[in-house]
Amino acid sequence: MRGPIYEEQSVLVFLLVTIFLGGGAAWISGRSTAQMWRPWIVLFFSALGLGVGVRFIHFALFRGTFFNLYYYGVDTLILLAIGSVAYRFTLARQMVAQYGWLYEKTGPFNWRIKTGPESAGNETG
Repeated sequence: MRGPIYEEQSVLVFLLVTIFLGGGAAWISGRSTAQMWRPWIVLFFSALGLGVGVRFIHFALFRGTFFNLYYYGVDTLILLAIGSVAYRFTLARQMVAQYGWLYEKTGPFNWRIKTGPESAGNETG
């Protein structure tokens, strides 16, 4: 039975290949892109390549279609979402660690300029 986001007979194949294997690779790509201080667009192009790899695994191991633009788009969007979460999570942690005198964390994905007495004298501009 095909679903709107997977073409295999079982959702477990989709979870294994796209979410677990591809998602793990996307997480590593997002994390390494942020650690190298690269812009998000680098992650976008990495996700395009990972999408081809995930489609190939579906094709080679589970008799899925390789040249299917719809499922390639679905897989790539999922990989891009996972990679973007990793990118932002790593970037937020990195900004606070690298520039702790200037920034404070406001959540797992955000940071802001410190306010209060500990940041007095650290004004920029």
